[in-house]
Amino acid sequence: YIFYLNKRRVIPMSSTSQKHKNFIAEPMDEKMVTELPGIGEVYGKRLIENGFDKAYTVLGQFLVLKKDEELFIEWLTDIIKPHNSKSCKDCYNGLKEWCESFI
Repeated sequence: YIFYLNKRRVIPMSSTSQKHKNFIAEPMDEKMVTELPGIGEVYGKRLIENGFDKAYTVLGQFLVLKKDEELFIEWLTDIIKPHNSKSCKDCYNGLKEWCESFI
């Protein structure tokens, strides 16, 4: 969508990141945990320290929690201690969309 603001053309940003698009576009294989949407180096290190080194291990927890958004975000928040909930929400959305495509 394109709209105009003060006579300037504005193209809104996509609602999902390129990292999210890349993640959901292909099978899980041996992706590192840092390839999950919302998970960078710092949060990835915290996950690895807790035994979640590959994206599929986080996917496993997501499935154990029955894809429940509230439970997953609470679990992930306890591990990565984010500054805000956006990272956890991004990770949840990425895993949810990945499951819709591949499971």
